[in-house]
Amino acid sequence: MKGIITVVGKDSVGIIAKVCTYLAEEKINILDISQTIVSGWFNMMMVIDLSTSCHRFEEIVAELNKIGEEKGVDIRLQREDIFNSMHRI
Repeated sequence: MKGIITVVGKDSVGIIAKVCTYLAEEKINILDISQTIVSGWFNMMMVIDLSTSCHRFEEIVAELNKIGEEKGVDIRLQREDIFNSMHRI
């Protein structure tokens, strides 16, 4: 199963490192990544492969939310099919 992670918030040191370290520890592969900083605001989008993680989707969402709170950013994980349905034009 693929997922989409979005990270938005005020830029600070270590946001990418914290998210990527967590994903690596959970054996979640990053398939694609894009990040931008505009006027001090950080925005990142990742496509990930959740099929190799031994944790449930809801547990991963909760952990990413915790990381977001620690770093002062909003981190959201959605299933790819749900994300695509929500953003279809």
